[in-house]
Amino acid sequence: MRFLHTMVRVKDLDASLHFYCNLLGLQEVKRYESKEGKFSLIYLAAPDDVEQSTSSESPLLELTYNWEPEDYADGRNFGHVAYEVDDIYAICAFLQSNGICINRPPRDGHMAFIRSPDGISIELLQKGEALPPQSPWREMENTGSW
Repeated sequence: MRFLHTMVRVKDLDASLHFYCNLLGLQEVKRYESKEGKFSLIYLAAPDDVEQSTSSESPLLELTYNWEPEDYADGRNFGHVAYEVDDIYAICAFLQSNGICINRPPRDGHMAFIRSPDGISIELLQKGEALPPQSPWREMENTGSW
C-alpha cells in the first residue's frame, strides 16, 4: 500500500490556488476538467515532491472544485493535511504577513496549525529537530480551532 493523495473540496478555486501555491509554495502538477461532470481536479505537490509526484502521481493534494455552487460543512471534520517545512518560523511569519491566521503558533519550534480559505486544517512541522523557542511565537496564544 502507498499513499496517493488527499482530496479537499474548495468553494473558491482562485483563493485556494493563491493560498496553496502562492503562500504555501505548492506547485500544480496535473489538472483534469470534466465538462460533463462540471468539476475540476487540480493536483498539487510540495516543492520537494514534484519530481516524484509527476512520475508516480503521489504524494499529492487534490483540490476538487465543483462548478455548481455548493456549501460544505466546516473543514474541521476532515482532520488535517501535514507538511514538513525547512523553517517553521519563517513560513509562519510569511503566512501571517499575508493575512493568514496562525491558529496554533509554533511555540515549541516544531509545530503550527493554520487553515485554508475553506477551513481545512493544515499542520506545519519543522524539518528535523525543533528550532529553539523564540519570540513572538513562544508568547502567542492559540486562535480559534485547528
